[in-house]
Amino acid sequence: MPTIIISGQPGAGSSTTAKLLARALGLKHWSAGEYTKQFGKSVKETERAVEAWKGTAAKKEYHVALDEKVVEVAKQGNVVIDGKLAIHFAARFADFTVWLKCPHKVRAQRLAGRDKISLSEADRVLDEKEKLERLNWQKMYGFDPFEQEADADLVIDTSMAEPKEIVEKIMNELDKRKIV
Repeated sequence: MPTIIISGQPGAGSSTTAKLLARALGLKHWSAGEYTKQFGKSVKETERAVEAWKGTAAKKEYHVALDEKVVEVAKQGNVVIDGKLAIHFAARFADFTVWLKCPHKVRAQRLAGRDKISLSEADRVLDEKEKLERLNWQKMYGFDPFEQEADADLVIDTSMAEPKEIVEKIMNELDKRKIV
């Protein structure tokens, strides 16, 4: 069975898309972000990620182990993986990779709705999370995670699409390429 990787900008919908795609294809789902967020204490998802980045997730050893885990899961197959660095580290073991992107304003609106916070607070938290991730990964690995867009098999702007529509686009592409 295939390995499919979903990655993208924070708040663009990679976790939701990966869960729905895995369910639609009858595959397992594995999330690097969910693994990392367990180290935060906030009830709000993005704030948990920021907390994690200020603690355990700020250590390169943590990320090296996490990236090795992503590769291990990818090699096993029969899975949809969502992870911010998964294309970079595990694409060679994947049958298909997807990058999701969306304007910052739309991502902040989604975060505000999901975490039930003001738009200005969502904008601030999203900025902080994105800066922490991009700067830390640049220091740790020497690349900007947004560069993975160029390496993806499919790039989707999620700003004008519902999760179900995004999954349909991916499934159509998988069908065309005879991956599933």
